[in-house]
Amino acid sequence: MSSITRRSMDKLGISTSLLGFGCMRFPTGKDGRIDEELSEKMIDTAIAAGVNYIDTAYPYHGGESEPFVGRVLDKYPRDSYFLATKLPCWEVNSLDDAKRLFQSQLERLNKDHVDFYLLHALSRDRWENMLKLGVVEYCEQLKAEGKIRYFGFSFHDSYEVFEEIITYRSWDFCQIQLNYMDADEQAGLKGYKLCEKLGVPLVVMEPVKGGSLAVLPEDITNHFRSLDSERSTASWAMRWVGTLPGVKVILSGMSSPEQVADNICTFTDFEPLTVKQVEEVNRIAQLLKRRVNNGCTGCNYCMPCPAGVNIPYNFRIWNTYGIYENANSTKWEWEHNIEDSQKAKNCVKCGKCEKACPQKISIRSDLEKLQSQLDGLEYK
Repeated sequence: MSSITRRSMDKLGISTSLLGFGCMRFPTGKDGRIDEELSEKMIDTAIAAGVNYIDTAYPYHGGESEPFVGRVLDKYPRDSYFLATKLPCWEVNSLDDAKRLFQSQLERLNKDHVDFYLLHALSRDRWENMLKLGVVEYCEQLKAEGKIRYFGFSFHDSYEVFEEIITYRSWDFCQIQLNYMDADEQAGLKGYKLCEKLGVPLVVMEPVKGGSLAVLPEDITNHFRSLDSERSTASWAMRWVGTLPGVKVILSGMSSPEQVADNICTFTDFEPLTVKQVEEVNRIAQLLKRRVNNGCTGCNYCMPCPAGVNIPYNFRIWNTYGIYENANSTKWEWEHNIEDSQKAKNCVKCGKCEKACPQKISIRSDLEKLQSQLDGLEYK
């Protein structure tokens, strides 16, 4: 009988499903809270298909994910799945904070131990704080006591910081962001290769870049259809990551039964990409990257703007929209993630930025264009 493909974490002597259920994007009701009935059915479907890695975290769904996931998993034998959760490092200002938070997580999950425990979203500053406060030693103590089985971290910073952290100690595993559009971002493929060299099992998050690689512009989607008309665009992103043998779990934050079904199809008797298919996906990635609206590299030479405009951030939002044409996520970011005082409309057209721009971008006219275009976006 076919089942979700598993991969061996040789360092740990265990086997995990290549598909992991990420518990950050459950479907929600009109009140914004988890639709528990539907979400439980989704988890049940995934587990029945062979998924045995369930990943949650302290802040997911406003703190509701851990208790909900714990309740759903109560009906399954404790040794039939691996439960992962994360210490919210940004809320840790003392060792007592870490102890309190971990104890509350056990209570919320209604479990006596966590299988995979991560320092959540490490950056240089957070890492240095965890070292200073003795949190790393505390987690090692928890492992010795059997309250966590495996100790690792998730990561969001530069490769240089990643290298510093991954070589600091012998980690049981680690988790990085990786997809065919971000191969050179953050830890990226260089981080993957370093994990492979060190023998550290790797868990990958954001394989479809928060959903951006699941629904693509029609001309790009047609390229994928020409390769295989039966496969979803999301499946190509998943398979690109899964083709890397050092990747042991690929997390998908599934938010609908349809996404669960599509992932089960992709990961049942998983087929890595052929060399030719890898080349094709990488070529499509380059086509996507060429869809940017201008050539801003985010170098910040144009900053600071005398009028207070955050020029690189405005262009980043605009260029991301140019690539993916995702009106919903772009409009949300335009409305919530950039202050009104930093938007393009505040440009006074002094021209100082254009004199400093190494890319020779027509910044003033582009700011005017993007303000009009982004203001005109509507939710679909």
